[in-house]
Amino acid sequence: MGRPPPLLPLCASVSLLGGLTFGYELAVISGALLPLQLDLGLSCFEQEFLVGSLLLGALLASLVGGFLIDRYGRKQVILGSNVVLLAGSLSLGLAGSLAWLVLGRSAAGFAISLSSMACCIYVSELVGPRQRGVLVSLYEAGITVGILLSYALNYALASVPRGWRHMFGWAAAPALLQSLGLLGLPAGTDDAAARRDLIPLQGGEATKLDLGRPRYSFLDLFRERDNMRGRTTVGLGLVLFQQLTGQPNVLSYASTIFHSVGFRGGSSAVLASVGLGAVKVAATLIAIGLVDRAGRRALLLAGCALMALSVSGIGLISFAVPMDSGPSCLAIPNATRLSSLPGDSGLPMGLSSRPLPTTSKNQEKPVSSAYEKTKHCPRAGDPTAPPVPALSTASPAPLSPAPERALLHWAALVCMMIFVSAFSFGFGPVTWLVLSEIYPVEIRGRAFAFCNSFNCATNLIISLSFLDVIGTIGLSWTFLLYGLTAVLGLGFIYLFVPETKGQSLAEIDQQFQRRRFPPRFGHRQSTSGVQYSRIKVSVAS
Repeated sequence: MGRPPPLLPLCASVSLLGGLTFGYELAVISGALLPLQLDLGLSCFEQEFLVGSLLLGALLASLVGGFLIDRYGRKQVILGSNVVLLAGSLSLGLAGSLAWLVLGRSAAGFAISLSSMACCIYVSELVGPRQRGVLVSLYEAGITVGILLSYALNYALASVPRGWRHMFGWAAAPALLQSLGLLGLPAGTDDAAARRDLIPLQGGEATKLDLGRPRYSFLDLFRERDNMRGRTTVGLGLVLFQQLTGQPNVLSYASTIFHSVGFRGGSSAVLASVGLGAVKVAATLIAIGLVDRAGRRALLLAGCALMALSVSGIGLISFAVPMDSGPSCLAIPNATRLSSLPGDSGLPMGLSSRPLPTTSKNQEKPVSSAYEKTKHCPRAGDPTAPPVPALSTASPAPLSPAPERALLHWAALVCMMIFVSAFSFGFGPVTWLVLSEIYPVEIRGRAFAFCNSFNCATNLIISLSFLDVIGTIGLSWTFLLYGLTAVLGLGFIYLFVPETKGQSLAEIDQQFQRRRFPPRFGHRQSTSGVQYSRIKVSVAS
């Protein structure tokens, strides 16, 4: 028998290609929607329904995906989701009606959501404590690369007749490559296959997979058994604070801030997407380099602190300078930003700006006509709809001198960049890494999917209430409220989230079972007790 395949590079490619598929499928609609509208004559409602169909499939996957992952195994679920994605891409590429487009987008949403959960769990289980953080975080990097790649292909195919068919079809390429890479990896941690194939990296964990291992029901997530309730508290707390800090809604003002510092017309939208994308890539690479050195807690604490400072800074600045142009409800949808999914990039898709009615002085109450005009439109941040108009922070009070206003505009831009960077090396990649580590293997898929469902529901609530909150307390106070929430999240992370770097999954499990996980910021843990044993792995599983 020949030499076994290089396992770590294969794991890295599976994680990166999975994220690339996710990001590409997420963002491709931003370039395909306009030619679709011209070719098929889609109405505004039909466009919104088509964009939202991706979320419908993703919601279904978050509800049933956990049971599929635990029942059939991680590798099989990823391969199955790629088959579903290929079928969805075929439906989209050959579609001649809205029904086939919606069917294809729903299938694609189901596939990328299911694959994202299974991929994070699969990679975390295969690799060891020293590589787990890097390889799972590669999924987040792949998402951003996929989004930027979709922008490039959308631009290249914009003038091609029926180019939207090619845009949708190219999503199959990374999925096919990922499937080929999976053929060289073991099946995972299922019973006999785990003892035979498991990559040597989980010290002491393979022995735990023998007969007689504990069994868990879904309700055990809320019971004291093995401190499952404490684990669920950590998981739900992370996904809730990830959304309650207002990340999707804050980014809906990215184009406005770029416009305010002097970038006019379409350039503000391009910079809001590509510029923030470049910042996000850099921040994600920093996270990949630090997650197994500084640790998960350090990145979460630093990221949450910077998010609190930067979003509060935007809120304070908006008291002093007007932001009277925001994303238009008729713009190309920003709905491709499915921030409810694991590894969400949070990048704005196709933002545009247009002047809107202003609110009354000091943002105390919005002009009623402005609210009525937006009332029939989908609300900001709703993943099923285009971005809504931003309520202005303009005030009839005299404006600051021009140089001072310019300085404040640039300060707002810097705060936005810091906010995106902080999310990208904190909550963005680390939340899903921690979720893939803290639960026992027997219930890991169901627990991960349950937390993802909560993440999705919270995102919808925050997005749908955005206009009401602005109408009640004003834009500046809304951003300051997000800053306060980030401070509360900082306290939650410090008190409840344990450090898991340098530990095998078995050691993390034992740490929770002992119900002792005190804060260990930057604590260097010894891995001398971790045992490794190398095995031969066949190319075909």
